[in-house]
Amino acid sequence: MIPEIPEEIGRGPARLNRRAVLRSTLAVAGAAATATGVPAAVADPQAAADARRASPKTYRMKKSINLWAFPYPQRMTLRECLQLAKHAGFEGIELNYDLDNDLSPRSSAENYRAIRKMAEEIGIAISGVCSFLYWPYSLTDSDSTRRARGLELARLMIEAAHELGTENLLTIAGSTYIPWIPDREPVPIDVCDRRAREAIGQLLPLAEKQGVSLNIENICFNGYLTTPGEMNAFVDRFGTKHVQVHFDTGNVMLFQFPEHWIPILGRRIKNVHFKEFSKKGTDHSLESFRTLLDGTTNWPAVMDAFEQVGYEGFVTFEYFHPFLHYPEALIEQSSDALDRILGRKAPRNRVT
Repeated sequence: MIPEIPEEIGRGPARLNRRAVLRSTLAVAGAAATATGVPAAVADPQAAADARRASPKTYRMKKSINLWAFPYPQRMTLRECLQLAKHAGFEGIELNYDLDNDLSPRSSAENYRAIRKMAEEIGIAISGVCSFLYWPYSLTDSDSTRRARGLELARLMIEAAHELGTENLLTIAGSTYIPWIPDREPVPIDVCDRRAREAIGQLLPLAEKQGVSLNIENICFNGYLTTPGEMNAFVDRFGTKHVQVHFDTGNVMLFQFPEHWIPILGRRIKNVHFKEFSKKGTDHSLESFRTLLDGTTNWPAVMDAFEQVGYEGFVTFEYFHPFLHYPEALIEQSSDALDRILGRKAPRNRVT
């Protein structure tokens, strides 16, 4: 806090007013910063360590954002999304495979290579590929036709990831129940486990050939692999670097805490979703997921856990609700929030 300075100090020609004293003080601070080569705000250790503004510790992870946060394809093209993400300060973007967009069964290898080139020209990495199609075409569905279609789509996603130049493919191994498709027949846990192991085993040869990692995501809402021990056992049984974990911070928040999962999963974590979740409400639908920092996630504890296991890859903000008006604001806000979580936000001196 800057102490109160009388409006006038001294008398006669040498008197100084409060504004002049402040100017003099700031000038001295600026000169000192110039001499040391350190900005004044950073040179102030108290400002640099102010945990109210941002993490006082800097983490080495890379910022990414999922395409679902953009009004794509209704109001933005893929190029516009990539450009906006780059402009907002993201180092990567996660693309979504669907039945009818730039990444779909109708897309060719040439299309994917063109997208890869476009991303390279813009200067943003493709941090991974994911898809909502694992739900209607679950790899463990009771309907054999839907299971077969799920395998077919997963193989197409592996090819897409390869051509896009990313080794990360988010994979949902299976589900015992899908809350947002309530008319589907529930799958017994042991049957789900057997089908999931068979499906990943069938996908693995192509993933190895194409240099793609099948990153199994923790969901919890699907009633399968709901503890880190179960996830580890599932991944480890394949004994290959091409089956790893895609850890989602928000998906465990309904009953558990991400900082408890991370140390147990350890170096199996290949890619990460930062999904904010609020435990304050009683609505356990997708509406429980919030914009970053507008929830109950203990981000300092989460970041320390990631640091302890040596994770330095992408952390991708995932959100399903683009803003109805001024959608760019969500992208900018999320970038700012990630900067604060990662300790990248430069501290600013405040006059109080």
